[in-house]
Amino acid sequence: MLARIILSFMLGLFSLPGLSQSSQRDYDLLFHEAMLQRQKGHHDSAFDLLSRCRELKPEASEVYFFQAQYFAEMKQQDSAQWCYRRAYELEPENMTYMETLAQACIDQNDYAAATEVVEKMYTADKSRQELLEMLYRLYLQQQDFDKAIEMLERMEAIDGRSERLSLTKSQLYLRLDEKEKAIREVETLANEHPNDVGYQVVYANSLLAADRNDEAYNVLTRILTEEPDNARAQVALRDYYQNEGDSLAVDSLTELLLLNPTAPTDIKIYQLRDLIAESEQTLDGDSTKILHLMDLLMAQKDVDPDIAELRAAYMDLKKMPRDTIAAAFSKVLELAPDRASSRLHLVQMAWDDEDDQRIIDLCQPAREYNPEEMVFYYYQGMAYYRQKDVDNALETFRNGINVINEDSSPLIVSDFYAIMGDLLFQKNREREAFEAYDSCLQWKPDNVGCLNNYAYYLSLQSDRLDEAEQMSYKTIKAEPKNATYLDTYAWILFVQQRYEEARIYIDLAIENDSTGNSVVTEHAGDIHFMTGDTEGALELWQKALADDPSNKILARKIKRKKYIKQ
Repeated sequence: MLARIILSFMLGLFSLPGLSQSSQRDYDLLFHEAMLQRQKGHHDSAFDLLSRCRELKPEASEVYFFQAQYFAEMKQQDSAQWCYRRAYELEPENMTYMETLAQACIDQNDYAAATEVVEKMYTADKSRQELLEMLYRLYLQQQDFDKAIEMLERMEAIDGRSERLSLTKSQLYLRLDEKEKAIREVETLANEHPNDVGYQVVYANSLLAADRNDEAYNVLTRILTEEPDNARAQVALRDYYQNEGDSLAVDSLTELLLLNPTAPTDIKIYQLRDLIAESEQTLDGDSTKILHLMDLLMAQKDVDPDIAELRAAYMDLKKMPRDTIAAAFSKVLELAPDRASSRLHLVQMAWDDEDDQRIIDLCQPAREYNPEEMVFYYYQGMAYYRQKDVDNALETFRNGINVINEDSSPLIVSDFYAIMGDLLFQKNREREAFEAYDSCLQWKPDNVGCLNNYAYYLSLQSDRLDEAEQMSYKTIKAEPKNATYLDTYAWILFVQQRYEEARIYIDLAIENDSTGNSVVTEHAGDIHFMTGDTEGALELWQKALADDPSNKILARKIKRKKYIKQ
């Protein structure tokens, strides 16, 4: 398309009026070179050459057309629209110019200007019926319903009457508060298709919308006499009884509709949601009636999973007993094992219960039914991790990483890599562990758990200590009272032989350590010893040994009254 446009411009250059032969030649050469640079992808050069062409020949429409495209790419939409319009003004019969100008106006929400151009396009080429649809949407954007109806009538004159056009016109007439015209549109459609009950239901609905309830009732009762299980007629009749305030009839129709085996599931779901909303707003959330209806539906043959899932979600909303909620979500999986949302709900309940085996058992099928859902790999990997099953945890996280894509949650992906790093370090695969930590921080640079572990493991190897200190410092800035992070930072300072600074932070760690962690206490003893506080060090070492009596190195420190490097 672009090549043909360029060719047509090139063939017409030699006939441009208003230039001397020399100037015309200069213009031809410049424009030709601009198009060559454009095709080569040298867009800066092409734009500069077009600007020179514009100076030389201000009435050359093709220059504005191509410059407009560059302005659009540079997000200078006002300049782009001005150039498109200028090209159109210079060559008002050029259909390509009109199309691009119309689209530029639409992109700028200038619907009135776009409408003017599209109207001219349709006048020039009435074979393009899609332009009528475009005009209809443009008038709709401008809330000009009369003109929108006119466009629909133009389409109708070409294609004949259709359900879509008639119903759309009817809705527009209602918005104009012209109820009689709205009804007439649908009535005509229904009369043209007397054997199509669907159109009769639509006609009844239009009568209800126009407050002609008695006529609507007559149409609906006639339909239901012929087809007692017509779900859409039942819905409309239920609306009629609601308008009349007959709550008993509404309840009866509701149950009849929900238990109608021919009613589409989407209608039943809509009715249930409507009941739930009404209950929450007007009945103080009384769930008795709704649960009764749901139980009736669940007792039917061939229960739809959507119904079962809505029931389980409603039970959860009403905070029913956990066992009841769990059983409801389990029923969903029995009907449709690939329902990720229901399975995830059960997984989260098992997580709250710290039932790791249940989590593993729930997540394993999800890797078959929902292999793209990272969250199941995460929970299963964490369950293995809590069971200290390092190999299975590592395998699960590796499989989870394979489904990462651009839409993946940075929080989940970064945690994947962080935990993988921890697992790999436990298996003495330090290089791979550090690579995993690097990947984690690429997804979430402020993952403090990863920053802490990465920094600590580097300090244990006395490797990249300056980098380790920077990472660790970020964690204590983020959580200044976290004893673990304070301990890590103090230990890195210790390894750097910055003992006095280390003592400040290890004392803060001890002060904020509510668990009495023996590692933190031992580190505190080491640091106090290196600052000359031997008595304080011995006291801390003895406290640590009481919590970790199998620590032989710690026992030797106390016996020799000196720090021993591990």
